[in-house]
Amino acid sequence: MTKNNNIQGTIVSVIGEIAEVKFTGQGPKLYDILVDSKNDDIKLHVFSSSEKNTYYCLILAGKHRLHRGKKVISTGEQLMIPVGKEALGRVMNIFGAAIDGLSPLTSEKKYPIFRPSPKYNQIATKKEVWETGIKVIDFFAPLVRGGKMGFFGGAGVGKTILLSEILHNIVTMKHDRQKKKKYSVFAGVGERIREGHELFHELEERGVLKYTAMIFGPMGDNASLRFLTALAASSLAEYFRDEEQADVLFFIDNVFRFAQAGMELATITKNIPSEDGYQSTLASEMASFHERLISANGSYVSTVEAIYVPSDDLLDSGVQAIYPYLDSIVTLSRDVYQEGRLPAIDILSSTSSLLSPEFVGEKHYEAVIAALQSLKKAQGLERMVALVGESELSLENRLIFRRAKMIKNYMTQPFFVAEKQSGRKGIYVPLSKTVETIQKIIEGKFDGKDPTEFFMVGEI
Repeated sequence: MTKNNNIQGTIVSVIGEIAEVKFTGQGPKLYDILVDSKNDDIKLHVFSSSEKNTYYCLILAGKHRLHRGKKVISTGEQLMIPVGKEALGRVMNIFGAAIDGLSPLTSEKKYPIFRPSPKYNQIATKKEVWETGIKVIDFFAPLVRGGKMGFFGGAGVGKTILLSEILHNIVTMKHDRQKKKKYSVFAGVGERIREGHELFHELEERGVLKYTAMIFGPMGDNASLRFLTALAASSLAEYFRDEEQADVLFFIDNVFRFAQAGMELATITKNIPSEDGYQSTLASEMASFHERLISANGSYVSTVEAIYVPSDDLLDSGVQAIYPYLDSIVTLSRDVYQEGRLPAIDILSSTSSLLSPEFVGEKHYEAVIAALQSLKKAQGLERMVALVGESELSLENRLIFRRAKMIKNYMTQPFFVAEKQSGRKGIYVPLSKTVETIQKIIEGKFDGKDPTEFFMVGEI
Protein backbone atom coordinates (compact mmCIF):
# COMPACT_ATOMS: atom_id res chain seq x y z
CA MET A 1 0.00 0.00 0.00
CA THR A 2 1.55 3.31 -1.08
CA LYS A 3 1.81 6.25 1.30
CA ASN A 4 1.65 9.94 0.49
CA ASN A 5 3.78 11.60 3.14
CA ASN A 6 2.60 15.03 1.96
CA ILE A 7 -0.92 14.37 3.29
CA GLN A 8 -0.54 13.95 7.05
CA GLY A 9 -3.11 14.35 9.77
CA THR A 10 -3.47 14.14 13.53
CA ILE A 11 -6.19 12.29 15.40
CA VAL A 12 -8.11 14.76 17.57
CA SER A 13 -10.79 12.43 18.96
CA VAL A 14 -11.94 8.80 18.95
CA ILE A 15 -15.67 8.15 19.50
CA GLY A 16 -16.83 4.55 19.20
CA GLU A 17 -15.90 3.37 15.72
CA ILE A 18 -15.14 6.87 14.42
CA ALA A 19 -11.85 8.78 14.55
CA GLU A 20 -11.76 12.51 13.87
CA VAL A 21 -8.59 13.53 12.00
CA LYS A 22 -7.35 17.09 11.45
CA PHE A 23 -5.07 18.03 8.54
CA THR A 24 -2.98 21.19 8.58
CA GLY A 25 -2.23 21.34 4.85
CA GLN A 26 -3.66 19.39 1.95
CA GLY A 27 -6.48 17.08 2.98
CA PRO A 28 -7.29 13.56 1.71
CA LYS A 29 -9.96 12.64 -0.81
CA LEU A 30 -13.27 11.15 0.26
CA TYR A 31 -13.00 7.35 0.76
CA ASP A 32 -9.17 7.44 1.01
CA ILE A 33 -7.50 5.01 3.41
CA LEU A 34 -5.36 6.49 6.18
CA VAL A 35 -2.68 4.43 7.93
CA ASP A 36 -0.12 4.78 10.69
CA SER A 37 3.02 6.53 9.47
CA LYS A 38 5.16 3.58 10.67
CA ASN A 39 3.08 0.49 9.77
CA ASP A 40 -0.23 -0.57 8.27
CA ASP A 41 -1.81 -2.02 11.42
CA ILE A 42 -4.11 1.00 11.61
CA LYS A 43 -6.61 1.57 8.81
CA LEU A 44 -9.01 4.50 8.72
CA HIS A 45 -11.52 5.19 5.95
CA VAL A 46 -12.30 8.85 5.21
CA PHE A 47 -16.09 8.99 5.57
CA SER A 48 -17.20 12.62 5.70
CA SER A 49 -16.09 16.13 6.59
CA SER A 50 -16.74 17.43 10.11
CA GLU A 51 -15.35 20.96 9.64
CA LYS A 52 -12.65 22.71 7.63
CA ASN A 53 -9.60 20.41 7.24
CA THR A 54 -11.12 17.91 9.71
CA TYR A 55 -12.66 14.57 8.71
CA TYR A 56 -14.65 11.79 10.29
CA CYS A 57 -12.98 8.46 9.50
CA LEU A 58 -14.32 4.94 9.97
CA ILE A 59 -11.99 2.76 12.04
CA LEU A 60 -11.40 -0.40 10.03
CA ALA A 61 -8.47 -1.82 11.98
CA GLY A 62 -6.22 -1.02 14.95
CA LYS A 63 -8.76 0.74 17.16
CA HIS A 64 -6.90 -0.27 20.35
CA ARG A 65 -3.80 1.63 19.13
CA LEU A 66 -5.54 4.92 18.44
CA HIS A 67 -5.21 7.97 20.70
CA ARG A 68 -5.35 11.73 20.48
CA GLY A 69 -2.28 13.22 18.88
CA LYS A 70 -1.40 10.14 16.82
CA LYS A 71 -0.14 10.91 13.32
CA VAL A 72 -1.67 9.23 10.26
CA ILE A 73 -0.97 9.59 6.55
CA SER A 74 -3.06 9.07 3.43
CA THR A 75 -2.36 6.18 1.08
CA GLY A 76 -4.21 7.94 -1.73
CA GLU A 77 -6.06 4.65 -2.32
CA GLN A 78 -9.56 3.42 -1.57
CA LEU A 79 -10.51 0.22 0.20
CA MET A 80 -10.20 -2.56 -2.39
CA ILE A 81 -11.80 -6.00 -2.45
CA PRO A 82 -10.51 -9.03 -4.37
CA VAL A 83 -12.78 -10.03 -7.26
CA GLY A 84 -12.68 -12.76 -9.86
CA LYS A 85 -13.60 -16.41 -10.16
CA GLU A 86 -11.35 -17.10 -7.16
CA ALA A 87 -14.13 -15.59 -5.02
CA LEU A 88 -16.63 -18.26 -6.12
CA GLY A 89 -17.29 -20.86 -3.44
CA ARG A 90 -15.64 -18.70 -0.81
CA VAL A 91 -16.68 -16.48 2.10
CA MET A 92 -14.77 -13.26 2.75
CA ASN A 93 -15.00 -10.03 4.71
CA ILE A 94 -14.65 -6.50 3.32
CA PHE A 95 -10.84 -6.72 3.49
CA GLY A 96 -10.84 -9.73 1.19
CA ALA A 97 -9.74 -12.04 4.00
CA ALA A 98 -11.17 -15.57 3.86
CA ILE A 99 -13.43 -16.33 6.83
CA ASP A 100 -14.45 -19.85 5.75
CA GLY A 101 -11.44 -21.57 7.30
CA LEU A 102 -9.96 -22.38 3.88
CA SER A 103 -6.82 -21.10 2.17
CA PRO A 104 -6.33 -17.32 1.66
CA LEU A 105 -7.88 -15.73 -1.42
CA THR A 106 -5.29 -15.24 -4.14
CA SER A 107 -7.13 -13.09 -6.68
CA GLU A 108 -4.90 -10.54 -8.41
CA LYS A 109 -7.82 -8.42 -9.60
CA LYS A 110 -9.24 -5.89 -7.12
CA TYR A 111 -12.12 -3.41 -7.26
CA PRO A 112 -12.73 -0.39 -4.99
CA ILE A 113 -15.89 -0.79 -2.94
CA PHE A 114 -17.12 2.67 -3.95
CA ARG A 115 -17.79 2.72 -7.69
CA PRO A 116 -20.07 4.80 -9.93
CA SER A 117 -23.25 3.31 -11.35
CA PRO A 118 -23.31 2.50 -15.10
CA LYS A 119 -23.86 5.29 -17.59
CA TYR A 120 -27.35 5.85 -18.93
CA ASN A 121 -26.61 4.44 -22.39
CA GLN A 122 -25.22 1.20 -20.88
CA ILE A 123 -28.35 0.30 -18.92
CA ALA A 124 -30.46 -2.62 -20.15
CA THR A 125 -34.21 -1.94 -20.00
CA LYS A 126 -35.61 -5.27 -21.22
CA LYS A 127 -37.73 -7.03 -18.59
CA GLU A 128 -38.98 -10.59 -18.41
CA VAL A 129 -40.29 -13.03 -15.81
CA TRP A 130 -37.74 -15.31 -14.16
CA GLU A 131 -39.37 -18.50 -12.90
CA THR A 132 -38.32 -19.57 -9.38
CA GLY A 133 -40.42 -22.72 -8.93
CA ILE A 134 -42.05 -21.20 -5.83
CA LYS A 135 -45.79 -21.10 -6.58
CA VAL A 136 -46.87 -18.07 -4.58
CA ILE A 137 -44.01 -15.91 -5.92
CA ASP A 138 -44.22 -16.97 -9.58
CA PHE A 139 -47.99 -16.52 -9.62
CA PHE A 140 -48.70 -13.41 -7.52
CA ALA A 141 -45.36 -11.51 -7.48
CA PRO A 142 -43.07 -12.72 -10.30
CA LEU A 143 -39.34 -12.15 -10.03
CA VAL A 144 -38.06 -9.82 -12.77
CA ARG A 145 -34.93 -10.94 -14.62
CA GLY A 146 -32.72 -7.89 -14.27
CA GLY A 147 -35.01 -6.36 -11.65
CA LYS A 148 -35.25 -6.21 -7.87
CA MET A 149 -37.44 -8.16 -5.45
CA GLY A 150 -37.84 -7.38 -1.76
CA PHE A 151 -38.98 -9.71 1.03
CA PHE A 152 -40.48 -7.61 3.82
CA GLY A 153 -41.10 -9.17 7.21
CA GLY A 154 -40.41 -9.09 10.94
CA ALA A 155 -38.08 -11.41 12.80
CA GLY A 156 -38.44 -15.16 12.23
CA VAL A 157 -41.09 -15.24 9.50
CA GLY A 158 -38.90 -16.88 6.83
CA LYS A 159 -37.06 -14.20 4.81
CA THR A 160 -33.68 -15.95 4.80
CA ILE A 161 -35.08 -19.35 3.87
CA LEU A 162 -36.94 -17.80 0.91
CA LEU A 163 -33.69 -16.24 -0.31
CA SER A 164 -31.91 -19.58 0.04
CA GLU A 165 -34.66 -21.47 -1.83
CA ILE A 166 -34.63 -19.02 -4.75
CA LEU A 167 -30.84 -19.24 -4.96
CA HIS A 168 -31.05 -23.04 -4.95
CA ASN A 169 -33.83 -23.27 -7.53
CA ILE A 170 -32.48 -20.78 -10.04
CA VAL A 171 -28.88 -21.97 -9.97
CA THR A 172 -29.51 -25.73 -9.96
CA MET A 173 -32.66 -26.29 -12.02
CA LYS A 174 -31.98 -27.55 -15.53
CA HIS A 175 -34.71 -25.51 -17.19
CA ASP A 176 -32.76 -22.29 -16.71
CA ARG A 177 -29.31 -23.47 -17.76
CA GLN A 178 -28.29 -21.41 -20.74
CA LYS A 179 -25.01 -20.93 -22.57
CA LYS A 180 -24.53 -17.58 -20.81
CA LYS A 181 -22.57 -17.76 -17.57
CA LYS A 182 -24.53 -17.27 -14.38
CA TYR A 183 -23.13 -16.50 -10.92
CA SER A 184 -24.56 -15.51 -7.55
CA VAL A 185 -23.32 -13.05 -4.94
CA PHE A 186 -24.63 -13.27 -1.37
CA ALA A 187 -24.14 -10.34 1.01
CA GLY A 188 -24.76 -11.02 4.70
CA VAL A 189 -25.22 -7.62 6.32
CA GLY A 190 -25.89 -7.37 10.05
CA GLU A 191 -27.37 -10.85 10.44
CA ARG A 192 -26.42 -13.74 12.72
CA ILE A 193 -23.19 -15.53 11.82
CA ARG A 194 -25.01 -18.81 12.62
CA GLU A 195 -27.34 -18.20 9.66
CA GLY A 196 -24.36 -17.58 7.39
CA HIS A 197 -22.69 -20.75 8.60
CA GLU A 198 -25.83 -22.81 7.92
CA LEU A 199 -26.28 -21.23 4.49
CA PHE A 200 -22.66 -21.97 3.53
CA HIS A 201 -22.99 -25.67 4.34
CA GLU A 202 -26.46 -25.94 2.77
CA LEU A 203 -25.21 -24.46 -0.51
CA GLU A 204 -22.17 -26.74 -0.35
CA GLU A 205 -24.35 -29.84 0.06
CA ARG A 206 -26.63 -28.77 -2.78
CA GLY A 207 -23.72 -28.15 -5.16
CA VAL A 208 -24.60 -24.46 -5.49
CA LEU A 209 -21.62 -23.01 -3.59
CA LYS A 210 -19.22 -23.26 -6.55
CA TYR A 211 -21.35 -20.69 -8.41
CA THR A 212 -21.67 -18.34 -5.43
CA ALA A 213 -19.40 -15.67 -3.92
CA MET A 214 -20.24 -14.71 -0.34
CA ILE A 215 -19.25 -11.69 1.73
CA PHE A 216 -20.31 -11.30 5.35
CA GLY A 217 -20.42 -8.45 7.83
CA PRO A 218 -22.38 -10.07 10.69
CA MET A 219 -24.16 -8.28 13.52
CA GLY A 220 -21.12 -8.81 15.76
CA ASP A 221 -19.06 -6.47 13.55
CA ASN A 222 -19.05 -2.74 14.16
CA ALA A 223 -21.33 -0.39 12.20
CA SER A 224 -18.51 0.67 9.84
CA LEU A 225 -17.91 -2.87 8.61
CA ARG A 226 -21.62 -3.67 8.32
CA PHE A 227 -22.22 -0.51 6.28
CA LEU A 228 -19.33 -1.18 3.90
CA THR A 229 -20.17 -4.88 3.40
CA ALA A 230 -23.21 -4.11 1.23
CA LEU A 231 -21.12 -1.83 -1.00
CA ALA A 232 -18.27 -4.34 -1.24
CA ALA A 233 -20.76 -7.01 -2.38
CA SER A 234 -21.95 -4.62 -5.10
CA SER A 235 -18.39 -4.44 -6.44
CA LEU A 236 -18.27 -8.25 -6.62
CA ALA A 237 -21.52 -8.29 -8.62
CA GLU A 238 -20.23 -5.55 -10.92
CA TYR A 239 -17.11 -7.56 -11.70
CA PHE A 240 -19.10 -10.62 -12.81
CA ARG A 241 -21.45 -8.40 -14.83
CA ASP A 242 -18.81 -6.28 -16.59
CA GLU A 243 -15.66 -8.43 -16.77
CA GLU A 244 -17.11 -11.95 -16.99
CA GLN A 245 -20.16 -10.83 -19.02
CA ALA A 246 -22.27 -13.10 -16.79
CA ASP A 247 -25.82 -12.79 -15.50
CA VAL A 248 -25.67 -12.15 -11.76
CA LEU A 249 -28.16 -13.12 -9.08
CA PHE A 250 -27.49 -10.80 -6.14
CA PHE A 251 -28.82 -11.60 -2.66
CA ILE A 252 -28.60 -9.42 0.42
CA ASP A 253 -29.77 -10.32 3.92
CA ASN A 254 -30.67 -7.75 4.88
CA VAL A 255 -31.00 -4.20 3.55
CA PHE A 256 -32.54 -2.76 6.72
CA ARG A 257 -29.32 -3.55 8.61
CA PHE A 258 -27.44 -1.52 5.98
CA ALA A 259 -29.71 1.45 6.72
CA GLN A 260 -29.37 0.83 10.46
CA ALA A 261 -25.56 0.80 10.25
CA GLY A 262 -25.70 4.13 8.43
CA MET A 263 -27.92 5.50 11.21
CA GLU A 264 -25.40 4.41 13.87
CA LEU A 265 -22.56 6.12 11.99
CA ALA A 266 -24.63 9.28 11.50
CA THR A 267 -25.31 9.43 15.25
CA ILE A 268 -21.61 9.20 16.08
CA THR A 269 -20.68 11.79 13.45
CA LYS A 270 -23.26 14.18 14.94
CA ASN A 271 -25.46 14.46 11.85
CA ILE A 272 -28.90 15.86 12.56
CA PRO A 273 -31.35 12.94 12.25
CA SER A 274 -34.32 12.93 9.92
CA GLU A 275 -37.70 11.18 10.30
CA ASP A 276 -37.85 8.31 12.85
CA GLY A 277 -34.30 9.11 13.94
CA TYR A 278 -32.73 7.89 10.68
CA GLN A 279 -29.80 9.67 9.06
CA SER A 280 -30.63 12.59 6.77
CA THR A 281 -28.59 10.86 4.05
CA LEU A 282 -30.73 7.68 4.08
CA ALA A 283 -32.32 8.33 0.67
CA SER A 284 -29.00 9.02 -1.05
CA GLU A 285 -27.36 5.96 0.55
CA MET A 286 -30.17 3.72 -0.65
CA ALA A 287 -29.91 5.26 -4.12
CA SER A 288 -26.12 4.80 -4.36
CA PHE A 289 -26.47 1.15 -3.35
CA HIS A 290 -29.43 0.17 -5.55
CA GLU A 291 -28.40 2.10 -8.66
CA ARG A 292 -25.18 0.12 -8.93
CA LEU A 293 -27.12 -3.15 -9.01
CA ILE A 294 -28.65 -2.73 -12.44
CA SER A 295 -28.40 -4.65 -15.71
CA ALA A 296 -25.85 -3.20 -18.11
CA ASN A 297 -23.41 -4.09 -20.88
CA GLY A 298 -25.60 -6.95 -22.08
CA SER A 299 -25.72 -8.78 -18.72
CA TYR A 300 -28.49 -9.01 -16.14
CA VAL A 301 -28.17 -8.25 -12.44
CA SER A 302 -31.23 -9.60 -10.65
CA THR A 303 -31.48 -8.61 -7.00
CA VAL A 304 -33.35 -10.40 -4.22
CA GLU A 305 -33.38 -8.50 -0.93
CA ALA A 306 -34.52 -9.39 2.56
CA ILE A 307 -35.78 -6.40 4.50
CA TYR A 308 -36.33 -6.65 8.24
CA VAL A 309 -39.43 -4.75 9.35
CA PRO A 310 -38.96 -3.42 12.90
CA SER A 311 -41.97 -4.11 15.13
CA ASP A 312 -43.77 -5.38 11.98
CA ASP A 313 -44.28 -1.72 11.01
CA LEU A 314 -44.15 -1.39 7.23
CA LEU A 315 -44.44 2.40 7.57
CA ASP A 316 -41.03 2.65 9.27
CA SER A 317 -38.91 5.22 7.37
CA GLY A 318 -36.00 2.81 6.93
CA VAL A 319 -38.34 0.31 5.27
CA GLN A 320 -40.14 2.91 3.17
CA ALA A 321 -36.82 4.16 1.74
CA ILE A 322 -36.35 0.79 -0.02
CA TYR A 323 -39.73 0.53 -1.79
CA PRO A 324 -38.98 2.90 -4.75
CA TYR A 325 -36.24 0.64 -6.10
CA LEU A 326 -38.17 -2.64 -6.17
CA ASP A 327 -39.96 -4.25 -9.11
CA SER A 328 -41.55 -6.99 -6.99
CA ILE A 329 -42.74 -6.72 -3.40
CA VAL A 330 -43.34 -9.78 -1.23
CA THR A 331 -44.72 -9.19 2.27
CA LEU A 332 -44.35 -11.91 4.87
CA SER A 333 -47.00 -12.00 7.58
CA ARG A 334 -46.72 -13.18 11.16
CA ASP A 335 -50.43 -14.08 11.14
CA VAL A 336 -49.94 -16.34 8.10
CA TYR A 337 -46.88 -17.88 9.77
CA GLN A 338 -48.87 -18.64 12.93
CA GLU A 339 -51.52 -20.36 10.79
CA GLY A 340 -48.79 -22.77 9.66
CA ARG A 341 -48.85 -21.75 6.00
CA LEU A 342 -45.31 -21.66 4.62
CA PRO A 343 -43.97 -19.64 2.93
CA ALA A 344 -45.78 -17.14 5.18
CA ILE A 345 -46.59 -14.65 2.42
CA ASP A 346 -49.46 -12.17 2.67
CA ILE A 347 -50.80 -12.58 -0.86
CA LEU A 348 -52.95 -9.45 -0.88
CA SER A 349 -49.94 -7.30 0.10
CA SER A 350 -47.58 -8.75 -2.51
CA THR A 351 -47.30 -7.71 -6.15
CA SER A 352 -44.96 -7.13 -9.09
CA SER A 353 -44.58 -4.48 -11.79
CA LEU A 354 -44.58 -7.32 -14.35
CA LEU A 355 -48.08 -8.44 -13.40
CA SER A 356 -49.72 -7.35 -16.65
CA PRO A 357 -50.85 -9.20 -19.81
CA GLU A 358 -47.90 -7.72 -21.72
CA PHE A 359 -45.36 -9.63 -19.61
CA VAL A 360 -47.12 -12.65 -18.06
CA GLY A 361 -49.74 -13.32 -20.75
CA GLU A 362 -53.53 -13.08 -20.72
CA LYS A 363 -54.07 -16.51 -19.15
CA HIS A 364 -51.81 -15.85 -16.15
CA TYR A 365 -53.05 -12.28 -15.66
CA GLU A 366 -56.73 -13.24 -15.69
CA ALA A 367 -56.08 -16.08 -13.23
CA VAL A 368 -54.31 -13.69 -10.85
CA ILE A 369 -57.15 -11.13 -10.98
CA ALA A 370 -59.77 -13.84 -10.35
CA ALA A 371 -57.75 -15.31 -7.46
CA LEU A 372 -57.23 -11.90 -5.84
CA GLN A 373 -60.95 -11.12 -6.11
CA SER A 374 -61.78 -14.44 -4.45
CA LEU A 375 -59.26 -13.86 -1.63
CA LYS A 376 -60.50 -10.30 -1.05
CA LYS A 377 -64.15 -11.42 -0.84
CA ALA A 378 -63.17 -14.25 1.52
CA GLN A 379 -61.32 -11.79 3.72
CA GLY A 380 -64.58 -9.87 4.16
CA LEU A 381 -66.35 -13.11 5.17
CA GLU A 382 -63.76 -14.17 7.78
CA ARG A 383 -65.33 -12.20 10.64
CA MET A 384 -68.75 -13.66 9.88
CA VAL A 385 -67.31 -17.21 9.77
CA ALA A 386 -65.54 -16.61 13.10
CA LEU A 387 -68.85 -15.57 14.69
CA VAL A 388 -71.42 -17.98 13.23
CA GLY A 389 -69.41 -20.62 11.34
CA GLU A 390 -68.91 -21.42 7.66
CA SER A 391 -72.11 -23.48 7.47
CA GLU A 392 -74.23 -20.35 8.08
CA LEU A 393 -72.96 -18.63 4.92
CA SER A 394 -75.09 -18.54 1.77
CA LEU A 395 -74.24 -21.15 -0.85
CA GLU A 396 -72.49 -18.55 -3.04
CA ASN A 397 -70.41 -17.17 -0.15
CA ARG A 398 -69.60 -20.67 1.05
CA LEU A 399 -68.15 -21.52 -2.39
CA ILE A 400 -66.12 -18.30 -2.43
CA PHE A 401 -64.77 -18.98 1.06
CA ARG A 402 -63.84 -22.61 0.29
CA ARG A 403 -62.17 -21.73 -3.00
CA ALA A 404 -60.16 -18.99 -1.30
CA LYS A 405 -59.09 -21.51 1.32
CA MET A 406 -57.99 -23.88 -1.47
CA ILE A 407 -55.96 -21.12 -3.11
CA LYS A 408 -54.24 -20.21 0.17
CA ASN A 409 -53.49 -23.85 0.96
CA TYR A 410 -52.24 -24.53 -2.57
CA MET A 411 -49.79 -21.65 -2.22
CA THR A 412 -47.95 -23.52 0.55
CA GLN A 413 -44.94 -25.54 -0.57
CA PRO A 414 -42.14 -27.71 0.88
CA PHE A 415 -38.68 -26.21 0.27
CA PHE A 416 -35.53 -28.03 -0.80
CA VAL A 417 -33.38 -26.06 1.66
CA ALA A 418 -35.70 -26.97 4.57
CA GLU A 419 -35.95 -30.73 3.96
CA LYS A 420 -33.99 -31.59 7.12
CA GLN A 421 -36.12 -29.36 9.33
CA SER A 422 -39.54 -30.12 7.83
CA GLY A 423 -39.12 -33.78 6.91
CA ARG A 424 -40.84 -33.04 3.57
CA LYS A 425 -39.08 -33.41 0.23
CA GLY A 426 -38.70 -30.12 -1.64
CA ILE A 427 -40.87 -29.53 -4.71
CA TYR A 428 -40.30 -27.35 -7.79
CA VAL A 429 -43.57 -26.35 -9.47
CA PRO A 430 -43.53 -24.89 -13.01
CA LEU A 431 -45.51 -21.68 -13.40
CA SER A 432 -47.71 -23.17 -16.14
CA LYS A 433 -48.93 -25.88 -13.73
CA THR A 434 -49.67 -23.27 -11.03
CA VAL A 435 -51.75 -21.15 -13.42
CA GLU A 436 -53.63 -24.22 -14.64
CA THR A 437 -54.48 -25.36 -11.09
CA ILE A 438 -55.66 -21.90 -9.96
CA GLN A 439 -57.90 -21.65 -13.01
CA LYS A 440 -59.49 -24.99 -12.13
CA ILE A 441 -60.06 -23.87 -8.52
CA ILE A 442 -61.70 -20.63 -9.67
CA GLU A 443 -63.90 -22.50 -12.18
CA GLY A 444 -65.11 -24.83 -9.43
CA LYS A 445 -63.63 -28.04 -10.79
CA PHE A 446 -62.31 -28.96 -7.32
CA ASP A 447 -65.41 -27.94 -5.34
CA GLY A 448 -65.93 -31.53 -4.21
CA LYS A 449 -62.48 -31.72 -2.62
CA ASP A 450 -61.50 -30.83 0.93
CA PRO A 451 -59.30 -27.65 1.06
CA THR A 452 -56.82 -29.50 3.30
CA GLU A 453 -55.91 -31.74 0.34
CA PHE A 454 -54.20 -28.72 -1.25
CA PHE A 455 -51.89 -28.08 1.71
CA MET A 456 -48.12 -28.56 1.15
CA VAL A 457 -48.46 -30.25 -2.24
CA GLY A 458 -46.86 -29.64 -5.63
CA GLU A 459 -48.90 -30.11 -8.76
CA ILE A 460 -52.57 -31.15 -8.51
